[in-house]
Amino acid sequence: MLRKTIILLLLLAITACGPGKKRRTYSKTRTVSVEGPAEDTSPKIEPEKEKQNKKEGRKNVKANEIISTALSYSGTRYKYGGTTKKGMDCSGLVYVSLKENNIMFPRTSYQMALEGNKIRVNDVEKGDLLFFQTSKTGRRINHVGLVVDIDGDDIKFIHATTSRGVLVSSLREGYWNSAFVKAMRIL
Repeated sequence: MLRKTIILLLLLAITACGPGKKRRTYSKTRTVSVEGPAEDTSPKIEPEKEKQNKKEGRKNVKANEIISTALSYSGTRYKYGGTTKKGMDCSGLVYVSLKENNIMFPRTSYQMALEGNKIRVNDVEKGDLLFFQTSKTGRRINHVGLVVDIDGDDIKFIHATTSRGVLVSSLREGYWNSAFVKAMRIL
């Protein structure tokens, strides 16, 4: 029985969110700010399209609120199953960021991947979720990140890794690009 328990604990440690690299301590904190245009320079729009734009505007406001909540956890250390400033895992970060903005969502990354609408990576917007498979042996999604910024074809997302805790990464990075599975829109 003890042997089975040890094997189970080892399996959980190996398949935790993010890559299993050496733990390093970083003194620098990355900050991502989200800004919009200073003044409204958009042309006048027909009433029907105006309704659509208001709906999209509310969605953008909600996405920015969720992103702001997630960014407030930047630098938090990694803790499997964690959902506080003392420690956080990848799905815990997304779960808490959504919950604090009154959106109820599943707690684990593979269950989150079943929610929302699948979108092409070229159509990703702020507030969308990116899903990854980081385990070489497992075949199911085990990592999630929240899109915080898009600069041309560079997609920045916040997530929690075992080695560096909560941070913002780029989908251009080789590791995350190769582990990427799909993007989902939830707003």
